[in-house]
Amino acid sequence: MNNSDGHVPYGDLGIVGMSGCEDLAARVDFYLTLWRSRIHPPGQLSMPDAPKIGPGIYQVKAICPRFNTGEGKAIIQQSVRGYDLFILTDVFNYSVTFQMYGITTPMSPDDHFQDLKRIIAASGGKARRITVIMPMLYEGRQHRRFSRESLDCALALQELTKMGVDNIITFDAHDARVQNAIPLSGFENVHPSYQMLKTLFRSFPDIRADKETLLFVSPDEGAMPRCIYYSSVLGVDLGMFYKRRDYTCMKNGRNPIIRHEFLGDKVRGKDVIVVDDMISSGDSILGIAPILKNQGARRIIMFATFGLFSSGLSRFDEAYEKGIIDKIFTTNLVYRPDGLKDRPWYCEVDMSKYISYIIETLNYDRSISDLLEPAKRIKALLDKQKN
Repeated sequence: MNNSDGHVPYGDLGIVGMSGCEDLAARVDFYLTLWRSRIHPPGQLSMPDAPKIGPGIYQVKAICPRFNTGEGKAIIQQSVRGYDLFILTDVFNYSVTFQMYGITTPMSPDDHFQDLKRIIAASGGKARRITVIMPMLYEGRQHRRFSRESLDCALALQELTKMGVDNIITFDAHDARVQNAIPLSGFENVHPSYQMLKTLFRSFPDIRADKETLLFVSPDEGAMPRCIYYSSVLGVDLGMFYKRRDYTCMKNGRNPIIRHEFLGDKVRGKDVIVVDDMISSGDSILGIAPILKNQGARRIIMFATFGLFSSGLSRFDEAYEKGIIDKIFTTNLVYRPDGLKDRPWYCEVDMSKYISYIIETLNYDRSISDLLEPAKRIKALLDKQKN
């Protein structure tokens, strides 16, 4: 099958949705089937508007059963010889469980990563190309060494490439410089900036991208590049917090925060958008939101690619009820508990269509540079918002 520009597929398209990633894989499969059916070109219809077209057209059947001892194996239930194989995995999905000695055990990131390697091994080197789409990078926060520490993320990337993985696609890596561990292999760090802004403007039609009413804030120095990008493409100001930590002790693997200090322009009367790669315990956003509110911020909104909420949702409920936070936007790239989706302060940003574009483009062996740089799409979005 030829594409409109004459390109042919690199190989037969196959999508493997790992345990806990089945829903995302099904949505991606839906879009690809819809576009390739020639009934509707890419982008013409969205998921809710379009009719269902066949179950699992491009999905490869694969399972990872477990023995009662906790050991596991992978079984690919069809041939993948010559396939251009895309494996989607959410290594942070703790809702997936298995039985170990009669005990229901949630899968950890280590368990998910082992299953990923089992799927790669089960393909037996027969796939023509293997691309791993791992939205939140395994051990991404253990990307650099302080004293005598392991470099888990670098080791994981090297292990995958040695097993035959050609490309690794991740979203909003904690530190993209970890790709230096595999300099001769494909590594793409994708940012959901356009999708975040598009969902924001739908949720808050009255927001305007101007310096008088909007301010982007980084919760720490590590998130500054993300804020700089948003503030640059929107033409607004930014500020940042830095964390005073107690370096004399460690709690839960890190030095506890003593106080947040703000650096930047005045926030009074402005909508403030705090940008970070993830919400883990929520200490950062819940620590700085009251400070911004006390300085006169109008509304406080949070952009986080990954919403883990590892310490529960009650603290966010309390902050919302007190008027400290207004809305939190996270993507559907990692597991979200059902209770989260019902919260009035939560808004989900769907990334399945974007992933479908990436897979469609790569399968036809074309460059994804335009997909990785959304500045033009953001400008068109801003023009539409102004009008």
